[in-house]
Amino acid sequence: MSLRVLTGIKPTGVPHLGNYVGAIRPAVAASEAPGVESFFFLADYHALISTQDPLRVQRSTLEVAASWLACGLDPERVAFYRQSDVPETTELTWLLTCVAGKGLLNRAHAYKAAVDRNRAEGEDDDAGVTAGLYMYPVLMAADILLFNANRVPVGRDQVQHIEMARDFAQRFNHLYGEHFTLPEAAIEEQVATLPGLDGRKMSKSYDNVVPLFAPREQLRKLVFSIVTDSRAPGEPKDTEGSSLFQLYQAFAGADETAAMRKAYAEGIAWGEAKERLFERIDAELAPLRDRYQALVADPAGIERVLRAGGERLRDGQARPFLARLREAVGLRDLGARGDAVAGEGGEAKAAPPVFKQYREADGRFHFKLVDGERLLLQGDGFESPRDCGRVVAALKSGGADARIDDAGRVWLGEAAVGTLGEGVDADALLRALGRFLEDAE
Repeated sequence: MSLRVLTGIKPTGVPHLGNYVGAIRPAVAASEAPGVESFFFLADYHALISTQDPLRVQRSTLEVAASWLACGLDPERVAFYRQSDVPETTELTWLLTCVAGKGLLNRAHAYKAAVDRNRAEGEDDDAGVTAGLYMYPVLMAADILLFNANRVPVGRDQVQHIEMARDFAQRFNHLYGEHFTLPEAAIEEQVATLPGLDGRKMSKSYDNVVPLFAPREQLRKLVFSIVTDSRAPGEPKDTEGSSLFQLYQAFAGADETAAMRKAYAEGIAWGEAKERLFERIDAELAPLRDRYQALVADPAGIERVLRAGGERLRDGQARPFLARLREAVGLRDLGARGDAVAGEGGEAKAAPPVFKQYREADGRFHFKLVDGERLLLQGDGFESPRDCGRVVAALKSGGADARIDDAGRVWLGEAAVGTLGEGVDADALLRALGRFLEDAE
């Protein structure tokens, strides 16, 4: 089974070198790894929370899409789509809203920060706070859970949102049966952070960035404006703490980096070091820059790519998944019975038993198998949702490897995985597990 990795990209204009080295380049490389199913989406619904300029939203979406495609993202290999092209996302948002705890949303970092600012300024707690900002974590959860992503690469400031998505998924699974995979945050501890022109972290808020697709002459001018110390040519220079060296290292190979380190020790002039840095960056970015310009010049082409990506996902995954979720919560055909479906000849066929997965207060992950109100099997606690999911998947395969001892403990191989419900015998459990195979056929 492949590992599903989902990455949301907020359209905020053309990326800079820091975005490229820290996020785009490694994400594109990771998407080419075997056994990985990658989802990349342009989070244009999220952009509306902070941007009310329609032209800016449109232009930024074009620029960001062109940037990722120019940097090598292959829409034939990965799922590349625009959030607003998959309306099932917003329907799922409402389903999750109906199980999301308001108290949990009250603790969301962005909302709390807005409230704190208002209090500091003597304003009402919710002054200027939109429902969009408040509900941001639910929309983000829908993005992730719609495709049952296993892993979501995020910075530490976004980990809370993944934990909230897990909470919503657990509550839904507990109420309606096992539908959602519990996602995990993938915190990239080694993500490169590039210094900007002034030595601080490269950031638009500091106005110290180098645009990723700056024309060659502008790129050269910006590189030569990087702040350095006053050491003269011939005087040895430190690589430690040198913004120029860090930038060079982010683009150069091991041999080139070693050569530059040696040049520093031998007293290379800052002008020559900057020239080497400029040529090294330009060598990598020049072909990307050309592709970017061609892509931006053909917005209709990018539109076709995004729409095609969205339609493939809707047809293959989003629509059928939402249909199952609608059925689960009771948004059903009124001609069907609520507790059964019609079998051959019109006779009633009992609804199948359901696995429910959830997390207890001790942090461990559990499951249970229920048939209506009857508890058939209470699962043990597991360290991770993946371990819990593997046991559920094995039991769903019909329980061929399951055995039940005299104490009512259920085993898979050499591992005990749960306990029979009160009044449930071994045959009843095995019959229930066999139903999963029948339904699959």
